[in-house]
Amino acid sequence: MENKRLQKIERLIQKDLGEIFLLQTKAMHGILVSVTKVRVSPDLGLAKAYLSVFPSEKGKEILDAINQNKKAIRFEMGQLQRNQLRKIPELAFFLDDSLDYLENIDKLLNKTKES
Repeated sequence: MENKRLQKIERLIQKDLGEIFLLQTKAMHGILVSVTKVRVSPDLGLAKAYLSVFPSEKGKEILDAINQNKKAIRFEMGQLQRNQLRKIPELAFFLDDSLDYLENIDKLLNKTKES
């Protein structure tokens, strides 16, 4: 029972963070930030959000900017969720490099096909 509740909260946070980042990155042309996964602690005290940044070369720079604006992002998320959650969790952001990892595997496989 508790697991389903946490999953619903994770999906809600993922959707709201995605909307926030979509509005923030509209001003920056050529940059896309998507929320790939959100994990919430059982006490709803911490939400770990994994972000995918395109182009991946700017990932570290974008993540640093997001971490500097954590409080503002949490406030915006609180405004969106004020009627759904009693407690807005603290946010921790991490880069999700799974797409880069898959791209590297594809390059290696293509090299072996060519040789």
